[in-house]
Amino acid sequence: MPQIAHLLKPKPRDIGHFDVLRILPSLETRSVGPFVFFDHFGPVDIAPGGGMDVRPHPHIGLATVTYLFQGEILHRDSLGFVQPIAPGDVNWMTAGRGIVHSERTAPELRAKGFALHGIQSWVALPKEAEEVEPAFHHHPSATLPEWTESGVHLKVVAGTAFGRAAPVKVFAPTLYVAATLQPGASLDLPAEHAERAAYVAAGGISVDGQRVDAHQMAVFQPGATLRLQAGDSGATIMLLGGAPLDGPRHLWWNFVSSSKERIEKAKDDWRAMALGRVPGDDEFIPLPER
Repeated sequence: MPQIAHLLKPKPRDIGHFDVLRILPSLETRSVGPFVFFDHFGPVDIAPGGGMDVRPHPHIGLATVTYLFQGEILHRDSLGFVQPIAPGDVNWMTAGRGIVHSERTAPELRAKGFALHGIQSWVALPKEAEEVEPAFHHHPSATLPEWTESGVHLKVVAGTAFGRAAPVKVFAPTLYVAATLQPGASLDLPAEHAERAAYVAAGGISVDGQRVDAHQMAVFQPGATLRLQAGDSGATIMLLGGAPLDGPRHLWWNFVSSSKERIEKAKDDWRAMALGRVPGDDEFIPLPER
């Protein structure tokens, strides 16, 4: 049996100064472990005066995870946190019953221009945690498990992998690892987690003789140890997955929930501006018409 169950290709989305590549959700796979949303942006060179301007917007029922390869993003939220994220850091924001945040480029970085490259993902919370109090946690790069062996550099971004655990608080078994493979290097991915996938941010890999090119996500069959081998140009990949969700999730705009009625309430709350405000950022994104 082929080890790749699905090979997902991205759908470009214009968010202003640049496009993002959206991998999850897809028609073939709505989720991998707890991951229900996966965007890849960059690498892109932002000219002086430009930058990221994601105005304040709400979330429920999920945790957002930002991980950068290049650049910097300034996070602000309705809890009052103001936190820049740099390459290798982790910003983990638990939305729970509701939070509002913005993602911008700081003025000093905007003035001189910069390169930006990273991943934005959403993790659906288990049903019993969907209404937890919102929270935000920043984990500097130096606090995350990181090592190099046999031409492969690994960093555990969240959850557990290869006998190591990240300090990020997760709500269910989670696999999230950033890996850089030198040309020809290989990595054995054990069957620790029930659902697993690999997204190729740059370069290319092969799995069981099947090639996975840049900007593709291979969703693997469960149960077997897999060998991922880099091509002649090496590869930068994100490994993701974990325990299956405890039931289907509904996604509408920035809301994730096991209940359609809960999403309707979140719509009403945002229309009424009852989910909070971001101190120091008075703009907001209106609720879409559909």
